[in-house]
Amino acid sequence: MVRLLGVDLANNKKIKYALTAIYGIGIARASEILDNAGLNKADEAGIRTKDLSDEDVSNLRKVLERNYQLEGDLVRLTQLNIKRLMENGSIKGRRHRAGLPVRGQRTRTNGRTKRGAKKTMAGKKK
Repeated sequence: MVRLLGVDLANNKKIKYALTAIYGIGIARASEILDNAGLNKADEAGIRTKDLSDEDVSNLRKVLERNYQLEGDLVRLTQLNIKRLMENGSIKGRRHRAGLPVRGQRTRTNGRTKRGAKKTMAGKKK
């Protein structure tokens, strides 16, 4: 089993798709990483994670650590950006603080995920 940046990659998946298990890597970035690591032939041939040699894994590890912000660093950066928005009082920051959708979605009828469970009417007579 291949372990990169603290994440175990699935053995039976093609390496391009297995890399997407790492936070911050999608399909496009996985292809770019494989090209930078010199594994573009592995991408085309559809080589599985379990078929990678130790040298290939070390090349991948070097490329990931040198060129990309991923996993914990990326999460920390995102949280700092949200904290900055909340501190400077922008609309997005206020929406984050209130626990409401930030990107312009309607909340009158939808948005239960952010607003919480439906509340019943208080003081209704029976």
